[in-house]
Amino acid sequence: MKRALILGASGGIGSALASALAARGVAVTGLSRSTNGLDVTDETSVAQHLGTLEGPYDLIVVATGALEVAGAEPEKSLRALTAQAMINQFALNAVGPALVLKHAARLIARDTPSVIAVLSARVGSIGDNALGGWISYRSAKAAVNQVVRTAAIEYARTHRQLVCVALHPGTVQTKFTEKYLGRHPAVPPQDAARNLLAVIDGLTPADTGCFFDWAGKPVPW
Repeated sequence: MKRALILGASGGIGSALASALAARGVAVTGLSRSTNGLDVTDETSVAQHLGTLEGPYDLIVVATGALEVAGAEPEKSLRALTAQAMINQFALNAVGPALVLKHAARLIARDTPSVIAVLSARVGSIGDNALGGWISYRSAKAAVNQVVRTAAIEYARTHRQLVCVALHPGTVQTKFTEKYLGRHPAVPPQDAARNLLAVIDGLTPADTGCFFDWAGKPVPW
């Protein structure tokens, strides 16, 4: 792996991934809202930022997203659902990665191995949901899983050695999660990055379109 592009590079996981890759000698390009003004919910912004880059990249990681958007906390039940909070979740956590996947094709070589990894979450698994709650965030992550699956099918027609996957990083100690950790075990971002890169290193084209956790185990849709 020689070149990597991290979107959401100023976040806890994104910055840890960028550091871990740089330590390997990988040339890392990082983009984020706070550093570069990238707004993944705005297609013009996505097109402009990705349009200034020259590929090919061996690895693209979409590490954008948030558990809270515009101050709206995850719903404890359907009674707390609001339309705007749900729309905001979909815009950031599903539409954003979809726009990146749309505009990233020119940055990936058609004839050499490469990976596009989109950070998802286990709570986006429909089959694994036994608790309820968090409906907007869950639904947005379920949607991005479908985006990844569909994009993988389409990319495979032209980029036969590309692996496009959704990855669950586990519960990570970041500003993103600090209010919600409770008694759940969590790992530092550096450990999460190391785990995710170990999974990415082991991927093959046969894995494209799949959903894996931080240990490389398949997550049910």
